[in-house]
Amino acid sequence: MYELRFILTFFLLLGSILPLVSCAQQSKEINLPSPKIKGGETLMEALRNRRSNRSFSNRELTPQELSDLLWAAFGINRPEEGKRTAPSAMNKQEIDIYVAKKDGLYRYDAEKNSLVQILDEDIRAATGEQDFVKDAPVNLVYVADYSKMGSLSQENKNLYSAADTGFISQNVYLYCASESLSTVVRGSIDRKKLRKVMKLKENQKIILAQTVGYPSD
Repeated sequence: MYELRFILTFFLLLGSILPLVSCAQQSKEINLPSPKIKGGETLMEALRNRRSNRSFSNRELTPQELSDLLWAAFGINRPEEGKRTAPSAMNKQEIDIYVAKKDGLYRYDAEKNSLVQILDEDIRAATGEQDFVKDAPVNLVYVADYSKMGSLSQENKNLYSAADTGFISQNVYLYCASESLSTVVRGSIDRKKLRKVMKLKENQKIILAQTVGYPSD
């Protein structure tokens, strides 16, 4: 009888613990509003206004602005083919955009147009060596996933992922120029420290980061 009570108590306790474990393992996912793909300045006006700006307000971007920004960067513009707003070598689509905000670190899921939470802590200060990164509302971190690039040589993986990041970051520049936002792409990163903070896998490589926000008054 004693053993039976012990077994029943064990399974009751296990049943109360498992839901907590399950919840702890679930990633928070934020569904973004559909991107607004009409409006803004003309391409020539955006090119005229494109510039790097290292002065940022701490004003948060709205969910709509964040959706529009990420779609412009590397969103899906041809759903029937899964093709994106920026080219990638052999359509490998190896670049993942991580979004560091005050409330945590997220990965942009272009297919779902959502943000998948990776960390629930503020890691903005770790995304670069400049003072402004810790207070700017958004820091994008461009990470190449070499496992998506198949049997390409290491030299070509490095070359193509760098070029593809350049295409994406320029899309961000043009979006920000069109919407009167500040942005600057950055290479001054302690990559070893940041990859540890982001808990990246061995086949993931940090290429560049880019800060986005409203200009400071």
